[in-house]
Amino acid sequence: MGGELRDKVASGVAWSLGEKLGTILLQMVVSIVVARLLMPDDVGLMALMTFFSSLALVVVDSGFSQMLIRKGDPAQGDYKSVFLFNVVVSWIVYGVLVAVFPAVAAFYGRPILARIAPVLFLLVPVNALGTIQNTIFMRQFRFALLSKITFVASLASGVLAVTMALAGCGVWSLVGQRLSSIAVRAALLWFFSDWRPRRTQRASTRPLREMAPYSLRLMATDLISAIYTRVAQLFIGKIYSTDLLGYFYQAQKLEELPVTSTVQSVQNVTFPAFSKLAASPRKFAESYRQVVMIVAFLMFPAMTGLSAVAPDLFALLLGEKWMPTVPYFEAMCLVGLFTPLAMIAYNVLKTLSDGRVVVRLEVVKRVLMTGVLAVTIPHSVMAIVWGMVAMAAIELVLNLVATTRLCTLSLWRFVRTLLPIAAVTALMYGTVVWGVQPRIADLHLGLRLMVQLIAGVAVFAGAAALFRLESLCETLAIVRKLWHKTC
Repeated sequence: MGGELRDKVASGVAWSLGEKLGTILLQMVVSIVVARLLMPDDVGLMALMTFFSSLALVVVDSGFSQMLIRKGDPAQGDYKSVFLFNVVVSWIVYGVLVAVFPAVAAFYGRPILARIAPVLFLLVPVNALGTIQNTIFMRQFRFALLSKITFVASLASGVLAVTMALAGCGVWSLVGQRLSSIAVRAALLWFFSDWRPRRTQRASTRPLREMAPYSLRLMATDLISAIYTRVAQLFIGKIYSTDLLGYFYQAQKLEELPVTSTVQSVQNVTFPAFSKLAASPRKFAESYRQVVMIVAFLMFPAMTGLSAVAPDLFALLLGEKWMPTVPYFEAMCLVGLFTPLAMIAYNVLKTLSDGRVVVRLEVVKRVLMTGVLAVTIPHSVMAIVWGMVAMAAIELVLNLVATTRLCTLSLWRFVRTLLPIAAVTALMYGTVVWGVQPRIADLHLGLRLMVQLIAGVAVFAGAAALFRLESLCETLAIVRKLWHKTC
C-alpha cells in the first residue's frame, strides 16, 4: 500500500475508528440507561421493526452509491440521477411498508406495530436525502468530517432516547432514537456538502442503465445478506416470545457495536482505496493482507475479552433483569472474530469482480444458512445463536477461498498472517478465564472486572511484544505516523 494512498487509508481508518470508538462508548451508555428503563418486550418489538427498515434501506440505495465510489470520474448528472432515483424509490418503499404493516401487526398479535410503522419508516426517505453527499465525502476521503457528523447524530439521538425513556415512552424512545439519528445525520451532510441537485445538472436514466448491471448485483447480495442477518428475529418473535427476542436482540446489538463499527470504518476507507489499487496485483494483495492483519489484531482480543468478562460486565452495567442475555452474548462474540475479516474479503470481491461471483457466492452461503436455520430454530434460541457462529465461520472461509482466485494472496499466506494473533489471543483468554477469575471470585464486582481487564490487556500486549508480532509493529508504525502528522 504505497505512498500517498497508504497514508490516506491509515488516516481514514484512524479517524473513522476514532469516531466509532466515541460513538460506541456513547451508544453503550445510552443502551445501558435505556435498557434499565425499558422492558425486554420493548426491545423485542424494535427488533422486529429493524428487520424491515434494514431491507428498505438496501432497496432504496440499490447499490448505486457503491458504484459511484467505484466509478473513475462520475459526472454531476450521474449524482443527480442517482439522487432522484433514491428519493422516488424511498417514498414508494415507505408507502408499501405502511400499507402492509397492519397485516404484520396482526400476524404477531401486536397492534402497536401498525402504529409505529408510519413514524419509524420515515427514516427511509430521510436517509435517501443524504446518500449522495455521503458518497462524495467517501470518494474524497473526508472521513474526519463523516466521523464528526456521525458522532453528533448519535449524541443528539441518544439524548432524545434517554429523555423519552425517562418520561415513560417505552418502545417509542427507541423509535425516536433511530429516526432522529438518521434525520440529524442527513441534515449535517447537507449543511457541510457543496453538492446540490441543480437544474444545470442533466439527469437521465442513462447513467442508471449503465450502472445497473453491477449495482443491482450488489443490491441483490446486500439484500440477501440483510435478510439472513436478521431473519432469525422474525421466527423468535413468532415461535418463542418478544421477551426472548428482546434478550437475543440486546445481545446481538451489543456485540455488533464494536464489530459493525470496525467493519464500516475499514470498509468505507478500503473500498475506494482498493479500487485505486486494482490495476497493481502485487500492491493490492499486500494491502489486503495488511488490512486483514491489523483488523484481526484489534478485534480478536476485543471480542474474546468481552466474552470472557460478560457475566460480570452485564451484572454491573445492566442488572439482573438482563442476565438471561449473557449466554447469547458470550457466543455471539465469536461471530465478531469472523465477520470483520469476511467483510474485508467481500470488499475485495466487489473490487476485483464484475459482481457475478459475488451473487453466486451469496446464493451458496444463504442456501447453507437456510439449512442451519431450519435445524436450529425449532430447538431453542441458544441453538440459533450457535448456528450464527457456525455460519460466520463458513462465510469467512468461502470469501477467502473466492479472493484467492482473483488476487495473488494465497490462502496459506492468509492463515500464516492470522495464526500468531490467534495464538496470543487464546493465551489471553485462557489466562483470564482459568487463571484469574477463580482467584478473584470473592472481590467486589467492579474491582473483579477491573482486574480481569488489566490482566487481559497485559497478557496480550506483553505476549505480542515478546514474540514481536508483525501486526503489533505495523499498528504502532501507523499510530506513530498519524501522531506525527497531527502534531
